[in-house]
Amino acid sequence: MTADIDVDAGKTPGSGLGVRHVITALLFLGTTCGYASRVSMSVAILAMTEENEHGYEVFDWDRSHKDIILSSFFSNHQPFHSLCCRSSANICRLTHSPLFPQVFDWDRSHKDMILSSFFWGYVVLQVPAGLAAARLGGKTPAFLAILSNGVLNLLVPLAATYGGWIAVIVCRVLMGLGQGLLYPSLHGLLGRWAPRAERSRMGTIVYCGAQVGTIIEMMVSGVLSASSWGWPSVFYTTGVAGVAWAALWLAVGSSSPADSRWISDEERQYIEMNCGGHDEEERKGLRTPWKKIWTSLPFLSVVLAHAGQSLGFWTLLTEMPTYMKNVLNVDIKNSALYSALPYIAMCLLSFVFSWLADLLVNRGVLGVTASRKLFNTIAFWGPALALLGLCYLPREHELLAVALLTATVGLNGAHFVGFLISHIDLSPNYASTLMGITNGIGNVFSIMAPLSVTLVVKDETDAAEWRNVFFISIAFYFLSNLFYIIFMVAEVQPWNDPNPTNNLEIGTKKKGLTNETRRRPSIGDNQFN
Repeated sequence: MTADIDVDAGKTPGSGLGVRHVITALLFLGTTCGYASRVSMSVAILAMTEENEHGYEVFDWDRSHKDIILSSFFSNHQPFHSLCCRSSANICRLTHSPLFPQVFDWDRSHKDMILSSFFWGYVVLQVPAGLAAARLGGKTPAFLAILSNGVLNLLVPLAATYGGWIAVIVCRVLMGLGQGLLYPSLHGLLGRWAPRAERSRMGTIVYCGAQVGTIIEMMVSGVLSASSWGWPSVFYTTGVAGVAWAALWLAVGSSSPADSRWISDEERQYIEMNCGGHDEEERKGLRTPWKKIWTSLPFLSVVLAHAGQSLGFWTLLTEMPTYMKNVLNVDIKNSALYSALPYIAMCLLSFVFSWLADLLVNRGVLGVTASRKLFNTIAFWGPALALLGLCYLPREHELLAVALLTATVGLNGAHFVGFLISHIDLSPNYASTLMGITNGIGNVFSIMAPLSVTLVVKDETDAAEWRNVFFISIAFYFLSNLFYIIFMVAEVQPWNDPNPTNNLEIGTKKKGLTNETRRRPSIGDNQFN
């Protein structure tokens, strides 16, 4: 099968629920679990590091205490529940009752390392995961991604209690390694399951799980942390959800329509005729055209867009609870609720943008390329303007600040029909590989997000210092989208088909055309020499 097949070659099989819709729903839930796992620490760390109404005890560990903790943890010696470490600041005791979880004396640098450590592991497997998903399918990588995060979340309370912040960082790095498999596998699965006419909507549903997971976790984490069960319940909840999803996906999911035992022949043929890529056997024989990929200006524009999105979005995501608490003086329950509002807006607006994008393209108002650029501009320059307003908002205007933050993140929902699905536009065959590359590079900037806050913000209650953080995000949003506007073209690139002559002949036969038909060169073929 080739990318030259007519979109209308297969008719939509019925109007009811299809297996592709079940797969989309499962991937949505998987993305929800994945992001809940990522975000859980952002809110829980506030409860892990401060006194509260339940009288949680604060640990004041120096280097020697941490060494004792680590040695007891790794050498199977008796746990140090009998240790009692005294200092001028406080008395630390370990209480093993779930009703009295420990609170730790971690400074700002430790907390930022914990928040950023997820991305240390996340970056590593992006490209290998993309290559694996392109050749072998996305079912197994997606399964391993969510299962590993579920198990590790269950271990975080134990790691924090017996290993301190170092053990928590180890867990977060391993979580990042596991989730490094997720996004490339999602793109690969969408490339095989989403027909062209449904690609924007299916992609939006799947990736909207990121916002739903964020919303749920930010709202629920504050309540759970303030409950009698304390912060450990945050990690137990996300852990159980991840393991449950993995079991369901293993039973129902599949890498492609050809691998599914549930799908009808009619639906399978419709999907395969309208996805624009090679079939399973042809994919396994494809060689990745690395040089052509890295010299493609449209692809490089997607790389920069992903980098700008990662730094801007993750600065807000990881630091928003702290900003809301220390600058706006909102307690942890309200901080969790207020922090969730922007992602509720993002979730709802993403569906509006998806519907509007399809409407404009289907009615011929905009081409696909113009649509991608328009909505990516809304996603990047809209938040930049909202952040600029936030920078100069007086501190006492709490509700207006929340409104601007909501606008910042909500407008960013347009990126689901912007750069985020451009990988599939450029190359259905290598979509997972392209996502692995851009997501890997983008998440280098995600690592920089909380660490840059450490360098810029010395006083967490100083709005002026947070303003400098927002200026950095504004600059990245503006410049990365400018490059995307100039160079992005939403057309299948010639390097999508390593043997274009043979593929053209196959495609023209399937379309009933003569062998004289040739592919028209497009401006999307621009490359560096």
